[in-house]
Amino acid sequence: MFFSFVDELRAAGIPASLKEHLTLLEALDAEVIGARPEEFYYLARATFVKDEGLLDRFDQVFGKVFKGIETSYGTEAVPIPEEWLRKVAELYLTPEQMEEIKSLGSWDQIMETLKQRLEEQKGRHEGGSKWIGTGGTSPYGHGGYNPEGVRIGGEGRHGRAIKVWDKREFRNLDSSKELGTRNIKVALRRLRRFAREGAADELDIEETIDGTARKGWLDIRMRPERHNAVKLLLFLDVGGSMDPHIRICEELFSAATSEFKNLEFFYFHNCLYEGVWKDNRRRHAERTPTWDVLHKYGHDWKVVFVGDAAMSPYEITHPGGSVEHFNDEAGAVWMQRMVNTYPSAVWLNPMDELYWGYNRSTDIVRALMHDRMYPLTLEGLDDAMRTLSRKS
Repeated sequence: MFFSFVDELRAAGIPASLKEHLTLLEALDAEVIGARPEEFYYLARATFVKDEGLLDRFDQVFGKVFKGIETSYGTEAVPIPEEWLRKVAELYLTPEQMEEIKSLGSWDQIMETLKQRLEEQKGRHEGGSKWIGTGGTSPYGHGGYNPEGVRIGGEGRHGRAIKVWDKREFRNLDSSKELGTRNIKVALRRLRRFAREGAADELDIEETIDGTARKGWLDIRMRPERHNAVKLLLFLDVGGSMDPHIRICEELFSAATSEFKNLEFFYFHNCLYEGVWKDNRRRHAERTPTWDVLHKYGHDWKVVFVGDAAMSPYEITHPGGSVEHFNDEAGAVWMQRMVNTYPSAVWLNPMDELYWGYNRSTDIVRALMHDRMYPLTLEGLDDAMRTLSRKS
């Protein structure tokens, strides 16, 4: 099985040498891990994967070779029973019925009412207008309809909710994905500013010839390597409504990693909050405080956000509006801090620009970015790079 594992890794483009294979076997023989599939997964990943961009491909190979082995990978128990969230009832409402459903009021009123019903409700409920359950017109639960509801778990049917409570699993972007076109790289090159910095480890042919001719003996001259001196922070929205845009985001990610030597990337979901992460598999356990990012990278770094900006407006404007946790400060506060710290910042939106006006959240994000939001098209990318270049 281990030999087939190595073969599959190589077939997927992950360098897997005999030395790494023997290292894995030695570690297993020395019993450096317990007899749990999850621990074997992390040991194998640490042994074979040397590039973060290959993590997702490793996961796919591991799942293919060791299919059927039960693993949890650190997932946490969901406090709401799964059977409550199953779609046991399909309720289709007429436009007239939908018009009859009234809004409960402000964000605070909706969340306070939800808290009370969680305390009062003792059992499962299906199809109704009050209790938390499935189907129906209650503003709380799953599978029903309410224009200002709180969806709990799963995927909704009508796309209408002011808040979603759900634990989601995202995957990392693949930095080595082949581009469908080289034009993305060409657009990114507008942001290049070359400089020679660091150790003199490159032969300067012209100076060597000139010095040799002048002195009459071989005069070897060295110089630092010439590279793109631009420093880029890349923030990538993953999961949820971004899933249809994975391909174009991977192409952008692949191009950026090859064009910028000084590149740091982080993931976020929907809106920037107090923490970001580098590995979606470990995003609940290994987060980087946003404050650390603001303090570690200087004001001369350029910032690019990539996301569709499609979410409940409350996720941006209110504390506690996040999909997955209670954020003490509103997302708008963190976005303002980021833009104030890094004046050279843009937002790339993979959604068709024709639909931006249908999302109130998109308007809010555009305002926070001082209208520096561009479509993730070749033309939009070109405009974004020009904007960043002007703000050097």
